[in-house]
Amino acid sequence: MFSAPVKLLAKAGVRPNHITVAGTVITVALAVTLLGTGRWASGAISLGVVLFADSLDGLLARHTGQSSRFGAFLDSTLDRIGDGAVFGSLVYWIAIGMTPGWERTWLLIASLITLVGATTVPYARAKAESMGASASGGIAERTDRLVIVLVACGLHGFGLSVWLPLVAFTWVALATTITTFTRVLQARRTIEQG
Repeated sequence: MFSAPVKLLAKAGVRPNHITVAGTVITVALAVTLLGTGRWASGAISLGVVLFADSLDGLLARHTGQSSRFGAFLDSTLDRIGDGAVFGSLVYWIAIGMTPGWERTWLLIASLITLVGATTVPYARAKAESMGASASGGIAERTDRLVIVLVACGLHGFGLSVWLPLVAFTWVALATTITTFTRVLQARRTIEQG
């Protein structure tokens, strides 16, 4: 599916790191200007397209033989910035744009847990691996978190019930918490065995 765009990008001299940086800049801009201003429907659709194309950098790197350790580091690091922009923009709008009440309070708590979890989950893995341990288990991978939250918030943006983002954020908050503890326990096991 992506082979034609990847070949065009390679022919044009685009490097994988260019795509990584451009994707992050676009993600941050869309998150802040759309999600952060309450335009969740257009924000979810726009970010869905950008995040779907997020795999182009890796495909281009493999196609052109330009895979590198720095490229993997850059991609992972900039993913954290993009995730922070998406979840941070949603938290901001929930706090200032929603009508006060239990729904807003619940959403605010769940979205803040999700925001913290979006950085804690990959950090736990990276820190464990830097110590020679393993910590890659869990139930809340990056793509899962983004898809669940963006789809629910996008549908709410189209006028569907606030229950959709409530359930989505609650699930992702729980899943990231479980995943963090799973990775801590896995790291502890492998560190103590080493």
